[in-house]
Amino acid sequence: MHSQSLAISPQATAKAAQPTKRQVQTKHKLIWGTIGAIASSIFIAIAPIPKATAQIPFLAPLQAPSSGNNDADNRIVSGWIYLDGRQLFQVSASRTNFPERLQNIQQNLQEISHNYFQTPAKEIKIQTRILKGLPVIYVNDQYLMTITSADAGQGQGNPLTFANQITQTLQRDLQQAKQERQTKFLIQQGTIATASAIATIILSWGISRWQRRTKEDSEASIPPTATNAKSITIQLNQQQKQHLAEVKRRLFELAQAGIWGSGSFLILGLFPYTRALQLGLITVAQIPLRLGVVALGTYVAIRFTYALIDRSTSTIVSSGTLLTPETSERLQLRISTFSGVTKSIAAIVWVGVGILLALISLGIDIVPLLAGAGLVGVAVSLASQNLIKDAINGFLIILEDQYALGDIISVNTVGGLVETLNLRMTQVRDSEGRLITIPNSEIKIVANLSSRWSRADLKIPVSYQTDIDQALKLVEDVGLEMDQDEQWQHQILETPRVLGVENFGEQGLIIRVWIKTQPLKQWEVAREYRRRLKIALDQAGISMPALQQAIYLNNDAQLLNFQANERAN
Repeated sequence: MHSQSLAISPQATAKAAQPTKRQVQTKHKLIWGTIGAIASSIFIAIAPIPKATAQIPFLAPLQAPSSGNNDADNRIVSGWIYLDGRQLFQVSASRTNFPERLQNIQQNLQEISHNYFQTPAKEIKIQTRILKGLPVIYVNDQYLMTITSADAGQGQGNPLTFANQITQTLQRDLQQAKQERQTKFLIQQGTIATASAIATIILSWGISRWQRRTKEDSEASIPPTATNAKSITIQLNQQQKQHLAEVKRRLFELAQAGIWGSGSFLILGLFPYTRALQLGLITVAQIPLRLGVVALGTYVAIRFTYALIDRSTSTIVSSGTLLTPETSERLQLRISTFSGVTKSIAAIVWVGVGILLALISLGIDIVPLLAGAGLVGVAVSLASQNLIKDAINGFLIILEDQYALGDIISVNTVGGLVETLNLRMTQVRDSEGRLITIPNSEIKIVANLSSRWSRADLKIPVSYQTDIDQALKLVEDVGLEMDQDEQWQHQILETPRVLGVENFGEQGLIIRVWIKTQPLKQWEVAREYRRRLKIALDQAGISMPALQQAIYLNNDAQLLNFQANERAN
């Protein structure tokens, strides 16, 4: 998380707190647009399937073989027999024999249906014969299958009763399949397919037009403001609009995918030749589709939560209870830190919920996983006490406003600009550009150099021969002149204070000056003050001290020797 430097003015904040009529209208359009996109997605998801495809369960997977015994080889498994993508009946067998039996019955039915479709006869002859005590089904004198006791276990428990049920199903579905291959029916279905394609295109175009219009209205509602005049309220409102626009964009994409997916699904289900492809697409795409819906829903929930956080924060700031000239800059840093941490926590929570929903969509029982996760969490918490300490200390740092994003701090022997702050660690960038990571549990004593206000502490040396009163007056005049300069007066909070002669140094007198500045402006103000003071000292003829050395002689003999050496040199 990186802080953004913003200059806050009470006038800009008051103006931002009073939205114009166009902004209110655009805001209402944005809300109704989001609601409309959500409603469109829900309608597409629950739209009824036409009669032509009503016998195909929506998103119903091909049933995996179910077990009825613990023995791996002898357990009974079952599966469906299909005709034109429709489920007809189930057959069962042992695990080792099931694939071969299922394939044989499916091939027999395919050959029987092909021969039946080639004949002009409308009626179909289905017989049930008893061979070796088991019912055997023949269709137009072609062998289809033998009903076993395992098959009967899927019906009423009686092989003959189950055979009669299969006979009725075959009689109905084979005749319907032949009827659907007639030219008249195909023309009728082609008309429906054409109308469905046109409706899909019109709906897609309408959604695209709606999306472009709401996007243009949203961009037009953003007032043009200078970068250096942006208030924290305007920034939060813009972030809120960006998050809502992202939510709407994803919902529009979901609506488009739902429209084209539903249209394609409907058209494939209209014809007997493509209905099997419809079922195959459902079987192959159902897991990615479920995971994709969960992922998109999680993403939309995260961005919508971001917008709510920005909205709540903007409301608090716009109320004016926290915004004063003394706290405006500090409030900006605190809001950036608090908003970033809250968004991170919300994202973690939503990602966790999304993972659980993904597991549920895959048919995994999450209750044992949650119980196991609780035990694992206890074990992890015992083994990672430092992480818990980091989180607790990070929470206290944010709550007590010890420092925030954009502050310059000093911790132990390191210091720099705070670039990242979360519940676990703090990252600072020092003057050499190194990024230093500090666990929050290691932060015991911290020095904040930019909390609410800063100070330039200047120590100015002058030579001992200087008129000290003149030098003090000159130092004070330079500070007053700089304080009245329009370029610097907004960075200097108070009139510079000349404390007087601080010390007798080795090279001269030390004059100390304090200048109270805006946070992080002390170095910039100090550099400008030194430049102006050097020019003023040169104009007044006051020199800076130079290194001086005094030699003292104890007697006259040493003095004579010293003078002789000087003459000799």
